[in-house]
Amino acid sequence: MKLVILDVDTGIDDSLALAYAAHSPELDILGVTTVFGNITVEEATRNTLVVLDKLEREEIPVYAGESKPMSREYTKPFARHIHGEDGIGNQYREPSERQAQHMSAADFIVQQIQASPGKVTVVAVGPLTNIAKAIQTDPTIVNTIERLVVMGGAVTVPGNVTPYAEANIYSDPDAAAFVLTSGMPITLVGLDVTMKTLLTGVHLDEWRRENSALSVFLADMTEFYMGAYNEIVTGGKGCALHDPLAVGVAIDPTIVRTTSYAIHVECTDPDALGKTTGKHDTAVAHIDVALDVDSSRFLKHFLSRIV
Repeated sequence: MKLVILDVDTGIDDSLALAYAAHSPELDILGVTTVFGNITVEEATRNTLVVLDKLEREEIPVYAGESKPMSREYTKPFARHIHGEDGIGNQYREPSERQAQHMSAADFIVQQIQASPGKVTVVAVGPLTNIAKAIQTDPTIVNTIERLVVMGGAVTVPGNVTPYAEANIYSDPDAAAFVLTSGMPITLVGLDVTMKTLLTGVHLDEWRRENSALSVFLADMTEFYMGAYNEIVTGGKGCALHDPLAVGVAIDPTIVRTTSYAIHVECTDPDALGKTTGKHDTAVAHIDVALDVDSSRFLKHFLSRIV
């Protein structure tokens, strides 16, 4: 069983990733850390607690993290047009009876990696600000983490918030640049592969036929996300499973094909801010960038676990 920490900015696909991870016996979830991104960190923390309650995984602790980028003002609008005003498709009704832990997200990440050196995988599906803060707190974790799986970047394809940049990297390019050049073993699961993993309306109908409180919640939440995707991106074909694919890679790395790159994140040119460029420099190439995915195998596995 793999020890994992999920680092999330809990919007809709983060919630699907949480459900996927929580229902996967291969993963022992040590905790969930939250960060700004799709919504505020306070909303992401609230939503994470609510989703874990719906998954009946109240034993999993939640740690609030960074509320703004590492070294610049946050100018990107929150993605409420994609994730709803509340971040979970306007399905938020009442808060969890639980609260987040008092320890910060970065300190929790450091603590867990120190406690189990070489055995902890972090799956980061939001801006990399918490991960950067953890490395700043204890630089030795770059050598003692098992692996960091990042949903982020667009190395060989266009971005989704600008022609060049993917949303998570764009939200804090400085943190991304810091983490992706840290020497930490990293798998980058970006738009190069996530846009090939589409969930459809047929799948939501199947969830509704399950008719459990969880399946209906997930279907209603994801319907908002799918509607935004159908209007803006896919023209009615469905929505991409960005964050769940990162969880899938943590469970089974063979569902993607990777190529080793050194990754440069653009942090100065305002027109190309957040652009991720891969370089075949064998001296420093240590990022395993996912460039192809067995989408049918992944989707079948995801659907078998989600509800």
